[in-house]
Amino acid sequence: MSYMERDTYGIYARHKKGPGPDLMGAHTLLGEDVYNHKDERLGDIKEIMLDMRSGRIAYAVLAFGGIFGMGEALFAVPWNSLVLDTVNKRFLLRVDKERLKDAPGFDQNDWPDMTDIEWSNSVHTFYGAEPAYDRAL
Repeated sequence: MSYMERDTYGIYARHKKGPGPDLMGAHTLLGEDVYNHKDERLGDIKEIMLDMRSGRIAYAVLAFGGIFGMGEALFAVPWNSLVLDTVNKRFLLRVDKERLKDAPGFDQNDWPDMTDIEWSNSVHTFYGAEPAYDRAL
């Protein structure tokens, strides 16, 4: 299901100029598919983490693996590592599917402290992303 189908208010269909790919409702992005540039499905967005001090999106939490939601691993992906593919109505992430298995992940019942600078640095380093902020989240 794409963000167009989750648009309960009709904001994307009604307006040719925003809200749209430059300004979107967060709830319409939950469940959005994430693919890589090899057209391999990597998972879907389960949560969007906001930095409450800056008002910026810090991470998208990506679910990968498992069957019917059971046994899936969660990964915090720096928001600036994702690219919206408006043609296919999904996100793109430049990471091989096999490499994602080595990403810093976590269990749905044991979330990391995403404000921890060491954890944040390890995540950004894995994805080759520049930290969005000069300080820890």
